[in-house]
Amino acid sequence: MKAVVQRVARATVRVDGQTIGVIERGLLVLLGIGRTDTQTDAEWMIHKLLGLRIFPDEAGKMNRSVTDIGGGLLVVSQFTLYGELRKGFRPSFSDAMPAAEAEKLYAEFMTQLRAATSLPVAEGKFAAMMEVELVNDGPVTILLDSNVGRASRPSTPVGWASRPFYESELCVNPPKNTPNRP
Repeated sequence: MKAVVQRVARATVRVDGQTIGVIERGLLVLLGIGRTDTQTDAEWMIHKLLGLRIFPDEAGKMNRSVTDIGGGLLVVSQFTLYGELRKGFRPSFSDAMPAAEAEKLYAEFMTQLRAATSLPVAEGKFAAMMEVELVNDGPVTILLDSNVGRASRPSTPVGWASRPFYESELCVNPPKNTPNRP
């Protein structure tokens, strides 16, 4: 799951000229769902969004979350975040989850997000052509990727899923007799 997160003074999303989502100060989240994403990715993303400290404190340092400031979240589905351009000039979206599956995971994501916070939560319309208007605050834009987030999950170190994980591998200089050492 990928997200482009923008700190905004306000944001609006419209479909067919009708406003369907509005927030004041908070986060605009452009959310892409990948082919291999699961509920675990959704939970990771929600946790990050609600805790992401990109709002200024009294000293002007980015030290407060959207939860801390009582802001809002506007989530807009955007499969194009999975556009791949290694070859040519026309993006391939083969890494994006197929629409029917993605719509279900998106709906679950939104249900979980609303359950996880009392903050105002607005959303776009899945698979619709939308107009998104925002006033970027900063600007501050953060990229989140749950695949990268998996690297910090202790149960599955990146690239090591096929062999045992040894605590000694956390050491700067692990013992040389550690089996299957990378």
